[in-house]
Amino acid sequence: MPSDRSPEIGSTVSIQKHIFNALLEKLKTQGYEVVGPHVENETLVYAPIQKLEDLPRGYVTEQEAGSFRLVYTGHTRYFDVIPGAQSWKQFLFPSHANLFNLKKVNGAWEMETPKPTAPAYAFIGVRGCELAAIQIQDNAFLRSDFTDPIYRVAREKAFILAVNCMHPAGTCFCASMGTGPRVEGDADLTLTELEDVFLLNVGSELGRNILAGLPYESASAFVLNAANRGLERATLQMGRSMDTSDLPDLILNNLDHPHWRAIGERCLSCANCTQVCPTCFCWDATDTLSLDGNQTRRERVWDSCFNPGYSYQAGGNTRPTIHSRYRQWMSHKLGTWKVQYGTFGCTGCGRCITWCPAAIDITVEVADLRKEIR
Repeated sequence: MPSDRSPEIGSTVSIQKHIFNALLEKLKTQGYEVVGPHVENETLVYAPIQKLEDLPRGYVTEQEAGSFRLVYTGHTRYFDVIPGAQSWKQFLFPSHANLFNLKKVNGAWEMETPKPTAPAYAFIGVRGCELAAIQIQDNAFLRSDFTDPIYRVAREKAFILAVNCMHPAGTCFCASMGTGPRVEGDADLTLTELEDVFLLNVGSELGRNILAGLPYESASAFVLNAANRGLERATLQMGRSMDTSDLPDLILNNLDHPHWRAIGERCLSCANCTQVCPTCFCWDATDTLSLDGNQTRRERVWDSCFNPGYSYQAGGNTRPTIHSRYRQWMSHKLGTWKVQYGTFGCTGCGRCITWCPAAIDITVEVADLRKEIR
């Protein structure tokens, strides 16, 4: 394809894998901080990447309830590895954010409110379930009646290269939630990895411009069919499934069922599930006072509905037991979230299952609650 042309929005093109380095370089020259999956300290993190070789080529992750293992198999693919504990929300909704500073000057307090700033991130390798999670957080932070300025600055600048998922892990159930393995949300570019080439679907003018000048070919029917067959296999290879046909009523109509107490006997209330969840957005405000008492700083920090102090109000704790806090989390994800936003708060990524030290499985708990009621 001549270098002075660029593909149309909605079209799918094919590039040789080594051309991906030119794409990354173009993103960097346009001012993006390129972030993608990277192997570090024997686990998988989202970190700055410079070239294709920084991606986890040859790796897979083995994930089961309460178990995560990064394994090198030596295969030749770059995007087979299913994400670990980290999610993209750390860049859009950071774990710590400065809200304001107070300083005493001549006996009077002066306030400084920092203007929200964020790098222009280019997210490389966003799975369908993760893209759905970003869009869920959009519903919370970019509402018509309220817009969070910290989130908005980062979100508006972000470039998203999503990836169709060909090899789900043992705790994945995105097919049940309608969020994968095929990317369904809006991305600037959507990549499908085959053995020899990358297929790129153009989702925006920004994605089109990034591809302008790079060597590519229109995707043939043969490679498109190969990609579709791979995604059909991935749908059948999901490690978990969840029947959502009677949700949210199943949960919201049975909030007093004894099953919640049974879960509470196993749950540690450690908050692992909420910290790794790509959609959770509970937060608290903390104040830090200088030793001389003349300066203070207020920060927004991640919190969790599993934290006993999170539900403490004047007069007492509204959720003093572990089972009541687990019920709150699950009934929000699969119940009231649907009522409020029209979508579940769970995307089927499976992180809460993988990173639960008690191996509590949300798909099993929904199924068991249904059996006990019937």
